[in-house]
Amino acid sequence: QVRLVESGGGSVQAGQSLRLSCVYSEDTFNGYCRAWFRQAPGKEREGVAGIGADGDETYADSVKGRFKIGQDNAKNTLYLQMNSLKPDDTAIYYCASAWDRLCYKGGLREADFGFWGQGTQVTVSS
Repeated sequence: QVRLVESGGGSVQAGQSLRLSCVYSEDTFNGYCRAWFRQAPGKEREGVAGIGADGDETYADSVKGRFKIGQDNAKNTLYLQMNSLKPDDTAIYYCASAWDRLCYKGGLREADFGFWGQGTQVTVSS
């Protein structure tokens, strides 16, 4: 059974940092676009950061310069380093693996991703 398991969420103050991890069960995912999405209460799920099999990274404008996506293919693990957190970053964060090797350059789209984790809660207080 394919699994993606996120961890690392928590409650922090604005300005602090968190690092999320996502361990996936299939090393074949290393050959596809992998990404982090988030969903805040009452809002649609949005793509935050993605990394393709070619190593190219893509970020939502709202997190550029603050978040950094990373990977350790030997450990089948995807990371999201989140710095200078803001209350608006409060959401459930999901990792996902796409059907394609490369991430769509025009922005991360839910429909491109077929495998999802269960999510981890991030809460940022002011």
